[in-house]
Amino acid sequence: MGVPTAITDVATTPVTRRRFMQWSAVAGGTTGVMGLGACGLQPQDEKTPEAVGDKSVWSACNVNCGSRCPLQLVVAGGQIVRVDPDNRGSNEIGDQQVRACVRGRSIRQRIYSPERLKKPLKRVGARGEGKWAEIEWDEAFTLIADKLTDLIAEHGNESIYLNYGTGVIGATVAKSWPPRATAVSRLMNCIGGYLDHYNDYSAGNIEAACDFHYGSYVTSNSNDDTRNAKLVVMFGNNPHETRMSGGGEVFVTQQAKKQSGHKVIVIDPRQSETVMNLADEWVPIRPGTDLALVAGMAHVMIEEGLQDQEFLDTYCSGFDEDHMPEGAPANSSYASYILGLGEDGVEKTPEWAASITGLPASRIRSLAREIATTKPCAINAGWGIQRHSNGESQSRAPMLLSNMIGQVGIPGGGTGAREGSASLPMAGFPVLENPVRPVISYYQWPEAIVNGKGWTYKDGVRDLKDLNSNANVTNDVTLNSNIKFIWNYGSNALVNQHGDINKTIKLLSDESLVEMIVVIDTTMSVSARYADIVLPDASTAEQVDLSNQGSAGNMGYAIFTEKAIEPLYESMPVYEQLTGIAEKLGVKDKFTEGRTQDDWVRWLLEESRKNVPDLPAYDEFREMGVFRKKLDPVIALKDFRDDPVANPLGTPSGKIEIWSSNLHKMSLDWNYDDDQWIDPLPIYRRTRELHGDPLQAKYPIQVIGHHFKQRTHSSYGNSPWLKEAHPQRVWINTLDADKRGIKEGDLTRVYNDFGELRLPAYVTNRILPGVSSVPQGAWYTPEKPGGVDVGGSVNTLTSHQTTAYAKGNGQHSALVQIERA
Repeated sequence: MGVPTAITDVATTPVTRRRFMQWSAVAGGTTGVMGLGACGLQPQDEKTPEAVGDKSVWSACNVNCGSRCPLQLVVAGGQIVRVDPDNRGSNEIGDQQVRACVRGRSIRQRIYSPERLKKPLKRVGARGEGKWAEIEWDEAFTLIADKLTDLIAEHGNESIYLNYGTGVIGATVAKSWPPRATAVSRLMNCIGGYLDHYNDYSAGNIEAACDFHYGSYVTSNSNDDTRNAKLVVMFGNNPHETRMSGGGEVFVTQQAKKQSGHKVIVIDPRQSETVMNLADEWVPIRPGTDLALVAGMAHVMIEEGLQDQEFLDTYCSGFDEDHMPEGAPANSSYASYILGLGEDGVEKTPEWAASITGLPASRIRSLAREIATTKPCAINAGWGIQRHSNGESQSRAPMLLSNMIGQVGIPGGGTGAREGSASLPMAGFPVLENPVRPVISYYQWPEAIVNGKGWTYKDGVRDLKDLNSNANVTNDVTLNSNIKFIWNYGSNALVNQHGDINKTIKLLSDESLVEMIVVIDTTMSVSARYADIVLPDASTAEQVDLSNQGSAGNMGYAIFTEKAIEPLYESMPVYEQLTGIAEKLGVKDKFTEGRTQDDWVRWLLEESRKNVPDLPAYDEFREMGVFRKKLDPVIALKDFRDDPVANPLGTPSGKIEIWSSNLHKMSLDWNYDDDQWIDPLPIYRRTRELHGDPLQAKYPIQVIGHHFKQRTHSSYGNSPWLKEAHPQRVWINTLDADKRGIKEGDLTRVYNDFGELRLPAYVTNRILPGVSSVPQGAWYTPEKPGGVDVGGSVNTLTSHQTTAYAKGNGQHSALVQIERA
């Protein structure tokens, strides 16, 4: 169970570090397809696993990048000595190899990190002070079980909150997302349930908006289907960093473009890796103004009769005055809004849009004509555009554009949402039923610690029994307790990934509010610093499990993740930890049903084989490692397009609701701030900290946080190799840098009223003037408590404030000043 005191590795020499860095730039950049061996140090065919190790076993990189990459771990003497990539499958879409990127190939640095947690810890100082006492597992189980029992008796099960976390994603038993599908959820459901949350940090605003626009959450078509398109328009979508594996969407998008020759336009404030590698044209606009751009294009289409009126008349409600629901106010259709006949009386001309977006009116006109007349046209959106203070309406802009040109439900088209992907119907870990009905938004938990008791649907509370129904706009549930206990499993969203880190820390430091915080993780993360009990988790390589696939076009796949090594130190798989707690709570038999983790894996595999008959049995799958199956492309809403009467959507009208009757109803009586709006239409409003905010007199630059090759959110954020290969820097436009006397590499102050970062500058024309970007996920490292963050976590600068009705995170709406330090 131990670990050697020193881990030697050929990549510690300067020469091999340089080779690793050169390889990593290629792996995460132009191709994403590697043929190199362990961390890029050996060609794949140079040595076989048997030549250098005792065995080679299949494992996976289970982090939240949207990919899910198989790895071959070469083990010698009880240690993982090399990481090899997937070497099976082909180079055909639907059967491709899934080659891990720079992150997965450096997974040994996560497994053998000096920061690995070794024993259960109990806090002995103030929260965040860093004073801990090592305790035995039995004591940890007892402390947690006793506190749960006491709090449930005093405050009810609604006082126990399971926080959002994606640090362990893709596994089946040892998984942290979605939280309601985890072993922690199963444990809590054995003792009466817990307070759950809906939606997530990645896409919370678009998930809510889709409910009202399309009647439920929808994807767009899968990227392999873009082989049928003549034009692909991507709003803020960056799969070459967010889906970075060499066999996932990097491969699929490049191969599809190669086969079809379609044109790719990317609309983004930043010239991302996807723009660099895939796009024919980069259209930079100011963050949070996509709605204004679409409105300006809509004006051109209406003025020149370029919209698909037949599609709008047949499949949509609310585009024009002739297709409004009964009782809607006059001149409240989208066409009336565009033509200046609505409440604001402003005509949304390309000139109007240009003043907001920063894009010339002539370009808006030409873009509108090109999109309207080039078909099939696939429109999709990344999730960055909806992570703004106007996020719900903002996320509907690409949807509306796809509706106007009639490209929903057809090959080569799309819905305007994020690309979909095919997947195998694998069985999930059974978690039993949660009896607790109120559910809060994933981003509301800090406020629910202080003021949650008494919240109703007007405060964003939904009913778990009918979670995704539009009936949730008027449900009758009430939250009956503030949060008193937080489970934080495989998650850095307790602190590092949540907004306004300094405010979050002050809230968590008040021990009179949350009475116990339990963190389960492999490493002393930023969030773990503020726990009361820290439990050392086993890594994926230290337990057997099934890993479900990531996003890979039309290829379905699953990975058998074998136990490569024994758990290091005294770490323990989460299922075993929770079994120990269940025993203290008197529900061990109910929790385990007499099964070990290996027993559950065998059971889950047989359940999955009922839906996937050609899936191999346990021993064969274990040897095979990766099971692939070519599936049909995803054509989102095809059934609805084929027959809208027989296949109505979940909206009140059964159609695409451009003017949402439910949002109109909510706008009349919901609780939301004066500077927020609930609009039935997807219309542009200048909300908090967007371009034109008076606050720009003090903080003139918009800052966003983009995904980054160095890490997946905060996972891998403490890897020395990756930090050296891809250092944390603030992106600043050349013009903005020149005004401030900032040169490439200069140390800068990036600050606002929430906090301050100290970061080197990356001076570049790859980002729009007036905009900067801090790669998100860096670990918060203050010089002193509440002081300057030299680690560079963008959430030192972002807000707690939720959006109007999704109650989601508008973290990309932030204004800062940048100065040379």
